[in-house]
Amino acid sequence: MQLRAMVNDKSPKGEWMNFRSCPPGCPLCGGNTGWQRLVKLLLTIGQFNKAEELYNVLLEQTSDEDEKRHYYACLGYAKDNQGDYKKAIRYYEKALKIQQETLPSIHSDLATPYNNIGNVYNKMGEYSKALSFYEKALEIEQKTLPSNHPDLAISYNNIGTVYEKMGEYSKALSFYEKALEIDQKTLPSNHPDLATSYNNIAGVYYHMKDYSKALSYYERALDIFQRALPPTHPNIKSVKESIEIVKKKL
Repeated sequence: MQLRAMVNDKSPKGEWMNFRSCPPGCPLCGGNTGWQRLVKLLLTIGQFNKAEELYNVLLEQTSDEDEKRHYYACLGYAKDNQGDYKKAIRYYEKALKIQQETLPSIHSDLATPYNNIGNVYNKMGEYSKALSFYEKALEIEQKTLPSNHPDLAISYNNIGTVYEKMGEYSKALSFYEKALEIDQKTLPSNHPDLATSYNNIAGVYYHMKDYSKALSYYERALDIFQRALPPTHPNIKSVKESIEIVKKKL
């Protein structure tokens, strides 16, 4: 199970982004050839330089636009993980351009590249640009997905994260609560991603200096993490530290 990542600061908050390099159900992500399976393995084990070399070879060998789109998206993922954000955006934009030329303007698959580009701008601290791309992804998802689809929760959380970093806590809280509402409807009561949503909201209440509410949400997050994760998991330690910080404020 891949958990939504926890990020530590004075009020640790749960933060997760949609790191899917391709749209759901991309037939190429499974690897149709030995080379594709090898390069996917290289990405999985973090051999990003070797993966980049092979993807560039595969790009030279194909004239298929969907294959190019897939390779550009995976190259974006590789550069993103290496911290080379400008190149990551360049590759993600090439993947997006191919999709824009081949898909209707409102198509669910377009949400993924918009989210990916938004994620990179978020990491770069360019929050206005991040917000713009996240909002484009959300607009598409709202028009193409059921109202309680997990991808909507991801987009709501992404937007909440940007607003929180911009210090617009009321807006952040609104989007985090929308994400939580979906999680409560679609996830088991002891799912760790539900705990991360509680943790997100707790972080905002902490910044708003509403320490009683912050403590309440941190405690809900901790209860779920302790039931769902090994006792040595860093998320448990992180939330316990948050609770101690909040208690000192009360």
